[in-house]
Amino acid sequence: VKCGIAQVGTNVYLTKKAQGQFCQVSLKVENVGNEAQMMFASNQYLFDTKGRKFSADATANMYDDSAKLMFEDINPGNSIKGYVYFDVPKGTKVSKLELHDSMFSGGITVRL
Repeated sequence: VKCGIAQVGTNVYLTKKAQGQFCQVSLKVENVGNEAQMMFASNQYLFDTKGRKFSADATANMYDDSAKLMFEDINPGNSIKGYVYFDVPKGTKVSKLELHDSMFSGGITVRL
């Protein structure tokens, strides 16, 4: 997790400025199932030490060509690496991630 990012995107017309700051979360996602599964950054959540829950910023993910985790189909046995961005207030201390394979899954918690 890398926080303190003010803006995402390198194209002059396709950038997103953070309301506070972006926290960039680096993930490796592997499909351990038996059929293709789509990765949605919007199904992932970040929590701070105050217990606040933050949603991923879909626009920031679109503007970072290296993010790759916006809408990515992953076939069984394959994996992808990429980033998910969260727009959080400056000074936020992150504590955990809640990762989901779909909007209906219970998800798993990853402590940071």
